[in-house]
Amino acid sequence: MSENIRILRNTNSIINYDYLMVILLFIGIIVLQGCASAPKNSNQDLDPADPHEKINRASYDITDKVDRTVFVPIVNAYIDYVPNAAQRSIGNFYDNLSYPNVALNSFLQGKVTQGASDTLRFFVNSTVGMFGLFDMATHMGLQKHDEDFGQTLGVWGVNPGSYLFIPLVGPSSERDVTNIPVGIFTNVLFYAGLVVGSYFAAPLTILGAIDKRARLIGPMRIRDEAAIDPYLFVREASLQQREFLVHDGKLPLDLYDFEHFQDNPFDKDGKKQK
Repeated sequence: MSENIRILRNTNSIINYDYLMVILLFIGIIVLQGCASAPKNSNQDLDPADPHEKINRASYDITDKVDRTVFVPIVNAYIDYVPNAAQRSIGNFYDNLSYPNVALNSFLQGKVTQGASDTLRFFVNSTVGMFGLFDMATHMGLQKHDEDFGQTLGVWGVNPGSYLFIPLVGPSSERDVTNIPVGIFTNVLFYAGLVVGSYFAAPLTILGAIDKRARLIGPMRIRDEAAIDPYLFVREASLQQREFLVHDGKLPLDLYDFEHFQDNPFDKDGKKQK
């Protein structure tokens, strides 16, 4: 009986820990949907790709302040004091933990051969690669892919909808935000936490966040040095990257007929030149 109580306690703590952000996320979506229902003539200058820009900018500013105050000093120390080889192994480890999501969505997109290769890649790195610390699959010719549920919906014709900036998570869209719960359920760390407990999963989750932020150190510096408006820089870069991933790099010729690719995002008047 005591063992069952312990398992239930660990399960509840992990669920509460992992789903707090998801709950907040969907509350935010409900709020955004409410904003979207406002009369269209209330603001004629709204960008059709980003009708919630005011809220998104607030979310971006909060995230940026937390990042600069909390993450940047930690990440700088991580980069300075952790050897490059160790950083690569840590990155490989977290990539492998989340790789079942890639394999699943390869199959969901109808890429059966790629899905089989991704499944084998996960198995090889989890065994021969010592839980993913070493990327042995690449040396065996098993290519690494980048797939998620948002891309799967895009492949099957689902429109990305409005741009969203999720606090403490980053750029997304009404379509791509669906990958957050799918990514949790397909991550090995989630199930390891259910079995072992939050005291095991929490430190690994924090280290994973540091590793992820460390990989973005280069793009973040480019943003800070080159962008006139960092928010617009991140928005346009993320929108274009998502289209690139959905089409596997083979962008259709009519993609650039879309308005948000034609207009200058830095033109505050939002008026086309005639």
